[in-house]
Amino acid sequence: MKELLVMTFMVPIIGSFCLPLVSRFSAKLRNALSLVFVMTAFICSSALLPEVVAGRATMLRLELPLGLSFGFLADGLAVFMACVSSFVGAIIVIYSFTYIDEPDHQGEYYLMVTLFIGAMMGLVYSTNMVFLYLFWEISAICCWRLIGFRRHPDYILRADKAFLITVFGALVMFLGLLLVYQQTSTFELTAMSGVQLSSLSVLCIMVGLMSKSATLPLHSWLPDAGVAPASVTSLLHAAVLVKIGVYAYARLFLVTFDIAAVWHQVVPIVAAVSALVTAGVAIRENDLKRIIAYSTVSQIAFIFLGLSTGSLLGAAGGLLYILMHSLAKGGLFLCAGIVEHATHTKDLNQLGGLYKTMPVTAACFLVCSLSVMGVPPFGGFFSKYMVIAGAVQAEQPWVAAVFVVGAVLTVVYLLRAFNAVFLGEERTPAHEGSRSMLACVASLSGLSLIGGLLIAFPASFVLDVVSRMGGLY
Repeated sequence: MKELLVMTFMVPIIGSFCLPLVSRFSAKLRNALSLVFVMTAFICSSALLPEVVAGRATMLRLELPLGLSFGFLADGLAVFMACVSSFVGAIIVIYSFTYIDEPDHQGEYYLMVTLFIGAMMGLVYSTNMVFLYLFWEISAICCWRLIGFRRHPDYILRADKAFLITVFGALVMFLGLLLVYQQTSTFELTAMSGVQLSSLSVLCIMVGLMSKSATLPLHSWLPDAGVAPASVTSLLHAAVLVKIGVYAYARLFLVTFDIAAVWHQVVPIVAAVSALVTAGVAIRENDLKRIIAYSTVSQIAFIFLGLSTGSLLGAAGGLLYILMHSLAKGGLFLCAGIVEHATHTKDLNQLGGLYKTMPVTAACFLVCSLSVMGVPPFGGFFSKYMVIAGAVQAEQPWVAAVFVVGAVLTVVYLLRAFNAVFLGEERTPAHEGSRSMLACVASLSGLSLIGGLLIAFPASFVLDVVSRMGGLY
């Protein structure tokens, strides 16, 4: 088990640096190796599931000088996040094979995507705050390079914006981690279980989490990141990057530390405002990828709500939301990529009637939209219900009511986008994407439905995971 744990992050991290060299000899071999490295992370994480289900965690620790430790822990929360991120990451790599057709910088693209997945694996398994921060910053560098992949001056400015906001937030978070070290004299999370944090430490850490997860008011970089290729936006918005913040919230404030009860009131309020405001912006937006991006900001707020209320049901719903949102929102961005690839536009005013020439993409977009909306029997319905019910259980019915309004707005802006792009009069000639691209979006949309029909399995798993957390009732 320890060897598998090491392979989950070391294989994609080390392997990623081989890809630019391989790219000089064979693009197909480079692509295949990238997929192998990411699939290794998924397979090894999946192999750890039986141990987690049996209630056993795999721990690896190596003492280092200066009080540091190279420690990794595969418990239920870490394995769950690793499996979700690496699986959707592998789908995105396959999609990239035919979508990324620019002749330049492809070696760098696959390096950054693979390194990004490896950094996520290292982050979710790390038990040391210093290494958690290190992997956190590696993901920021990959994000910066991927957003500016096409090298247009405007794209580079937006990549710089994303880098500055997320790195600034990370530096503030690091100050919070130093305050924790000052209080506990250790960087090891497993040695700080139950420690009561000061409000200043929590505030500093929350700034970093909100910047990475694009929560209002530190959200503006995420819609701007829509200039990146669709495979990148899917990776950033759905599968990996924005989930880092909510994972770290669960790891730090539900599993490790105790925080003052007031934070169980403040965080849901911030999340409610973020969900409502960004959903309203999505209704007014005419850029397809920006609509989906604002939707991501709004949906991340649902996850923060579930994890922050202190309710067992809400926390389980928050984790389930991570899974269902990754599948459905990843599918939406990849569908948007097919539309943009075929029509060379993202403007709703220039699109329409594409269901006639792109029926598979239209069907997959609709299925993924229904899951994000929370329509039964799709997986998104059950996660959204559990989160809102958890807020009621935590005696915050007015917050739950605000999120119900946010859910209604989600229906409005996604139906508006589907109507503008796929229904009505055809305005732009188009064609379906490649077989591999369609297979990827069909897989994600199909899993969004299957996840709802077989909801008992993921729901029982996340309930078991959160039952082992502290700070829940």
